[in-house]
Amino acid sequence: MQHNVLFFLGLSFIMIHELDAIRCKEWRIFPGLSLLDDRTGYILFVFVHIPLFYFILVKTVSSSESFMTGFDVFLMLHVVAHVLLAKHSRNEFKDWISWVIIIGAGAFGLMDLLFIRH
Repeated sequence: MQHNVLFFLGLSFIMIHELDAIRCKEWRIFPGLSLLDDRTGYILFVFVHIPLFYFILVKTVSSSESFMTGFDVFLMLHVVAHVLLAKHSRNEFKDWISWVIIIGAGAFGLMDLLFIRH
């Protein structure tokens, strides 16, 4: 497990980001979800994360190398998506805390790819 420290740090950052995403009402910037009222968007956003986190945790516990590599790539693409949506009128990821979390997830994904999964 020690060799997966970078992966688990990336996973930790993205999970914390999802908590921050609730604070920032991230569903408001997703196509489809943005059409919902805040209460419905919040409920859907939160409950969709239960099977999502379940899937991520099951794959992680099984030490699926291909999943972990793909997840590292996702963490980096996630940063790109946030940069592209930074000026979205309903984007509330404006403070340094949100950006440290977002960039941290991508940075650990990149480091895991470069130093562990290469």
